[in-house]
Amino acid sequence: MHNVKVGTKGQERLLVTPNVSIAFLGMEDARVLSTPNMILHMERTCRNSVLPLLEPGHDTVGTHVNVFHLAAAPIGSLVTFTSEITAVDRRRVQFRVTASTEEERIGEGTHERTIINIARFASRLAAKYQPK
Repeated sequence: MHNVKVGTKGQERLLVTPNVSIAFLGMEDARVLSTPNMILHMERTCRNSVLPLLEPGHDTVGTHVNVFHLAAAPIGSLVTFTSEITAVDRRRVQFRVTASTEEERIGEGTHERTIINIARFASRLAAKYQPK
């Protein structure tokens, strides 16, 4: 049985580089962490915090994201992502997520992941998308 418990926390850090920043504003001084990359790292922090608690052959997939991007994190900023499990309902795991620089919170919200059996998931995908 999985050992996923409410209150489990995770934390990861990211240095904002051009690879994870926006470029569409056309000015180098306006490059900041993009919203898709902020969400990606929030999800990754949640997954990495729960993965060691799962039985072998299991993982999680994201099923819901509800976050606000509150402030900009310019290139060179160190962003800390945190996750905390707030609810567990069988295979569904809900998290509170935040993203902060040393100066301020730049993002917050909730995220939900579902625990999957990897082999069963792959088998279902193969059957669903089998050429006709």
